[in-house]
Amino acid sequence: MIILGIDYGLSKIGLAISEGELAQPLMVIQNSEKIIGEIFKICQKYQIEKLVIGLPEGSLGEKVKEFAGQLLLSTKIIFEFQDETLTTRQALAKMIEAKKGKKIRRSLKDAFAAACILQEYLEERRRDV
Repeated sequence: MIILGIDYGLSKIGLAISEGELAQPLMVIQNSEKIIGEIFKICQKYQIEKLVIGLPEGSLGEKVKEFAGQLLLSTKIIFEFQDETLTTRQALAKMIEAKKGKKIRRSLKDAFAAACILQEYLEERRRDV
């Protein structure tokens, strides 16, 4: 199953992909009024079968739920939420460990955060089996 992980942000959205047991960063896209259409095209291009959307706490969590509903209406792809607590910190730590420079860390942190969200989801499902 091909799964797209999403780290929603008010200005940028990080995307990650998994075709098996490992999640990998895919890209970062700007959040705009065209975001649903952009993600729809990405889902078609990569033949996405499921979405995993990071769910933060607080008011941003409500915006994420609204975004997820719009995605479902547009893509008709099922989704699940995954707690995203501390994923950006994990992503930055992994990029530092991989010796990624500051410029790359700044530009790709959202995609790496999406990969952390998706990887946690995959590991939780593996434990449940």
